[in-house]
Amino acid sequence: MSKLTGLSILLSTAATLLASQPGSAQPAQTKEATYSFNQPPQDLSEALIGFSRTTGLAVAAVPTAVNELRGNTVCGEFTAAQGLAALTRGLPLKASIERGMVTVSAVERQRIRPAVRPSPAPAPVRAETSDAEEEAPPASASAQAPEIVVTGFRESLSTAQALKKAATGIQEVIVAEDIAAFPDQNLAESLQRVPGVAISRDSGEGRQISLRGLGPGFTRTQLNGMEVLSNTASGLDSRGNVSRSRAFDYSVFASELFNRVVVEKAYSAEQEEGGIGGTIGLRTAKPFDYNENTFVVSAQGQVNEYTETLTPRLVGLASVQSGDFGALISAAYSKADTIEWGYRNWNWSKINFGPDNVGPEISDDVRDRLVNAEGDDRVWNSRAQTYASWFNQRERLGLTGTLQYEPGNGTDVTLDVLYGQLQNNRQENVLGNAGPNGLSSNDVTGTQIIHDVTIDEFGSITDATVSGVDLRNEAKATRDQTDFWQVVLNGQTELSDNLRLEGLAGWSSSKFVSSWQRAYLLSLDHTVSFSDLDTDTPVNSYDFDPADGDAWTFDRIQWRRDSIESEFYNAQLGLAWDVSTASTIKVGGEFKNFENSGYSWQTNGDHSGLDPVPTMLNPYDAPADFAVGDVDAIFDALGQDPYLDAEDLLAGTNYTVEERTFAAYAQYEIDTYVGDYGLRANFGARYYNTRLDSRGTSVTDSGLVPVSIRNTYDGFLPAVNLALDVTPDLVFRLGANRNISRPGFSDLSAAAQVRVAGYGGTISAGNPNLNPYRADSLEGSIEYYDGTRGFLAVGAFFKDMESFVTSETEQLPYGETGYPLDLLEEGQDGSIIFNFTRPINGPGASIQGVEAAARRDLDFLPGPLANLGLSANVTYADGQSDVFYSGTAYELPLVDLSKWTVNTTLYYETEKFGARASMAYRSRYRKGGGGNGNVGEYFTPSTVFDATAYYDVTPMLQLRVEGLNLTDQRIIQYADRDAERLMTSTVSGRTFTFGATLRF
Repeated sequence: MSKLTGLSILLSTAATLLASQPGSAQPAQTKEATYSFNQPPQDLSEALIGFSRTTGLAVAAVPTAVNELRGNTVCGEFTAAQGLAALTRGLPLKASIERGMVTVSAVERQRIRPAVRPSPAPAPVRAETSDAEEEAPPASASAQAPEIVVTGFRESLSTAQALKKAATGIQEVIVAEDIAAFPDQNLAESLQRVPGVAISRDSGEGRQISLRGLGPGFTRTQLNGMEVLSNTASGLDSRGNVSRSRAFDYSVFASELFNRVVVEKAYSAEQEEGGIGGTIGLRTAKPFDYNENTFVVSAQGQVNEYTETLTPRLVGLASVQSGDFGALISAAYSKADTIEWGYRNWNWSKINFGPDNVGPEISDDVRDRLVNAEGDDRVWNSRAQTYASWFNQRERLGLTGTLQYEPGNGTDVTLDVLYGQLQNNRQENVLGNAGPNGLSSNDVTGTQIIHDVTIDEFGSITDATVSGVDLRNEAKATRDQTDFWQVVLNGQTELSDNLRLEGLAGWSSSKFVSSWQRAYLLSLDHTVSFSDLDTDTPVNSYDFDPADGDAWTFDRIQWRRDSIESEFYNAQLGLAWDVSTASTIKVGGEFKNFENSGYSWQTNGDHSGLDPVPTMLNPYDAPADFAVGDVDAIFDALGQDPYLDAEDLLAGTNYTVEERTFAAYAQYEIDTYVGDYGLRANFGARYYNTRLDSRGTSVTDSGLVPVSIRNTYDGFLPAVNLALDVTPDLVFRLGANRNISRPGFSDLSAAAQVRVAGYGGTISAGNPNLNPYRADSLEGSIEYYDGTRGFLAVGAFFKDMESFVTSETEQLPYGETGYPLDLLEEGQDGSIIFNFTRPINGPGASIQGVEAAARRDLDFLPGPLANLGLSANVTYADGQSDVFYSGTAYELPLVDLSKWTVNTTLYYETEKFGARASMAYRSRYRKGGGGNGNVGEYFTPSTVFDATAYYDVTPMLQLRVEGLNLTDQRIIQYADRDAERLMTSTVSGRTFTFGATLRF
């Protein structure tokens, strides 16, 4: 039976089951009957549903009486009357049980909101009663039940656990305490603790996420209900540098701006299409999330061990209410100085040495291999053998403003405005064997003479001594900035007792601009050695002092400007009709217009006669001291204005991708009983129609000319999700769906980007006629909940991607590519070898995996140890796709897929003190195709440890200390899956913060 046939049978079976609508099972009730309740504090409507499932009693409640309220904790053995009294204690309503029916009505109108507090605060989590207490009258039973009070972090875990349990599909939830109170510099680092999530890091911080083994481009991000995109850049070319993709850069936002994040792993028809990996839903705080007017101020100092500079991290929030109206503003500002430094090779390539470039010390057999080998028998040489450092001064600012109108009759209108800004001021300093007679070209035929060499089993030169080598240093000053805006209006209202209207209208914009200036200096004719390239910490040595500024002469300057803009317009409208108390039909439509555009401008300044050369000593940690050019002073001395315009365009970078999508959905939901089992389910389908317009430049016989290509595609996306409450503590989930993810913008561009280097270069071409990724998915989980104290969940997933975009790479002379020769550098001609890469619709791919998550308050331990708790998760994912090299297919792991991701947190919480330690591990993953004959580029496994501790001096004042990257985890990138040739090995240091938070 085919996968599609199996999926169709499952969907049909689910549809039949949903349409049957069995009635609720009603066990006989007696006054003496007791029930085991394990209900956390939650919305009263959800609490009453849980109460009904536990007792078997039907519930009749006036919506306006419960839709603003929050039910109390009910944990322990109670009669139905006692449990109802505990659930509604202190709420302005009347609740009674008469003739097997629970009736709930309002006593008086009084606004009581769910308390989403930005700080640890005592909250009841577990109540247990004695036999005597079980027989007491309902009111006194609740009043006399002892409570175990815990602090806010544990409460946040319990609340997130309750939301996970109540969901129909598979999802993970992080609530405010879990984000704001953990040592996370940005939102990416908060998300890394979710099962199945792994993050990439840059300049000491998390940047992008992968979910269930699928890369950042497969994860859709929503902010306050609408899809958004924001991009920034890496300081290292090998990590993507300026990259136009659908990968959301979470480093743009401070984690303190959000009070809830939902990771939806299962897809339902009412969700927007576009996230095969999953959907990350971000939600900023709203005024009525708080019981009353609330004000928060937090100040921290931060220091990195390598920069030793104290920098600030400030947070403020003000939320006020007046009747049916509320307003909230929040701000988060941080500044961080980091230094990432280490060793870098500019990839690896096969080379030959000229006969005169091999010294007499080399044995005859090695000489023959270096000079005469052909094809795959040639040796591999690393390019440039570089010491480098990347200093970064990062500033992050986030502002939110919210107006909310909620009169309490089912109407809620919220206007959210969010602004985020991320600035990176980088200084890159490089010392490499890359001058005119360097070690960075395909073949060695200049003045270089190799005197000693070690070649490993893969043919890679790992140690060598070479004379006659020219060195080059580079100083590059970069200023980049991302500005993000969102304005979104969300509204809902009840048109009648069983008909609700929901709508959204929003706009978001992200603009990234980067400008840099670079100066090159040369030092000619030296003897250099490099060794241990088969380790994480290679070593270079020189026959002169590279820190001596007089040893360097001026070469040239270069400057560049990059710009990327993304803009969304989104409108949604939906109706929800409660067919009965157990079932709902939802229908809706959506319009979305998205545009991504950008360009790169660059030019070189070839000057001479600059003497003396303004230099400075590399002031940052590196394995060796060396001088670099003083970029500002050099530009001033040359009288060079780094102004750029469209005449300085880099070919193939000025393309625009515009997508317009219309979509409609219908979904049927049910929440009922099948026999003694509670059932929640949704079943539906979504139709989408997308028109893609790609505009750029293409190669013709007449050269580069403007071109515009249109592509239209549509499809249906069925989805079903079932959640069966086998017992009040055991939930079984099953889901099946079809979803799509759209290719990256560079893949869709009607253009090709030419990157030229001394050794050759690369041409990356686009393909606007690519089909979207399309996947059929099956997933399931079994989840056991131990009240609010913990849970254990085990799940599995399978995704069959019949349409999968992959890459094809071939090496060929530049003259055969069709691109004009005037794009090459001085001294190059059409014979120089280029890597020509283009995206194609591959034969497909699949990914499968299992994940397990557990959490437990260790309250069974004796004495103070009862305050401990443990949270852990592990995910295994496996998936491959074909990548083509010169027409030969290689089966490689999917990009950004780590087979194993593991996260653990050990926490200790008392009423006034708390501490936590966290570990995040991801196994190796592939980042790119490789190039130059290397099969793939990879990052090695990494393990990151963080910790935090706090003390509540008073209920209003909290002191906190945090430590990040406590083991100074090294980031290592290498080329080729088998040979593992080192490309980059860097460290960024431990970071510590300390400060205080005041709440009033």
